[in-house]
Amino acid sequence: MNQYLKNFVLLMAFLSCLHVGSYAQNVTVNAKLDRQSMPIGDQTKLHLSIRFAAKDSVSFPKLADSIAGKLQIVNIAKADTSFDKDDISIETIHRAYIITGFDTGQYIIPQYEFKTKNGLFKTQEQVLQIMPIKVDTSKGIYDIKQPIAVSYSFMEWLRDNWPIVAFPLMAVLAFIVFIIYWRKRPKKVDAPKPVEPPKPAHVVALNRLYVLRDEKLWQQGQIKEYHSEISDVMRDYLETRYQVKAHEQTTDEIFAAIRYMEIPEHDRNMLRQILILADLVKFAKEKPIAAENEHSLNSAIDFVIQTQRASVAVAPPQATASKGGAQA
Repeated sequence: MNQYLKNFVLLMAFLSCLHVGSYAQNVTVNAKLDRQSMPIGDQTKLHLSIRFAAKDSVSFPKLADSIAGKLQIVNIAKADTSFDKDDISIETIHRAYIITGFDTGQYIIPQYEFKTKNGLFKTQEQVLQIMPIKVDTSKGIYDIKQPIAVSYSFMEWLRDNWPIVAFPLMAVLAFIVFIIYWRKRPKKVDAPKPVEPPKPAHVVALNRLYVLRDEKLWQQGQIKEYHSEISDVMRDYLETRYQVKAHEQTTDEIFAAIRYMEIPEHDRNMLRQILILADLVKFAKEKPIAAENEHSLNSAIDFVIQTQRASVAVAPPQATASKGGAQA
């Protein structure tokens, strides 16, 4: 039995080695320079890349501000990721570094390490030669030439910059013409518009209630908005019809204010049910049933009709009311 166990352990170790070896074969790191030599003060790019299995994680090497002490990193581009067109499970990450140098000589760019969960992978070293600028020593040393004075007349400047002058002048002239026209234009005397008499409070309230009924808010789940609108309509009606500051008072304060007004007891109870249900929906998150929603709107219409100043009752409109204005 022990011999079988040893053979199994050896087999698993051998398979693990094969897996690690195959993974290592799939990882490729590379370092490359655009140019192996350049003049002093010029720039070149150092490219670092790794090709690996996309499902694995990789830690990119972090480069300091300089390389080999005298090569300076001017800019670090964003990492560029791509996938193998033949095998999307293979990913390649590439990053470019712009480097420069101001001392001549040969510089060794060291190896850089990519860390993976299965080990470290190092790039190859690169050699960069910075060459001095060739100077012809057979010629003498000359001083820097001084600036040459050139005459530039106003007409020459105007010829080169005429749009800067022409467009503002045109704008000023157009503005002057507009002012002259505006002052001399014939004055139109508008006839006074006839002042429409304000609509009775019950007509305004009934129009709003009929529009609210056609909007079918509570059927669409907007129960709070539905009862809030009913409450607002009734409070507006009370303010206009009975001069009660209903919007500034609670429901109890409203009924205290209309206690001695000529409102039938049945209508008072109907109004109380409307406002109390609206308060429960707005502040206590009450969920009325469908019958209660319909009854609240119908009660509001009945209350307005029963308490209107006019002696003739107002019937609902035959056609569907639009939101722009319903007919009472």
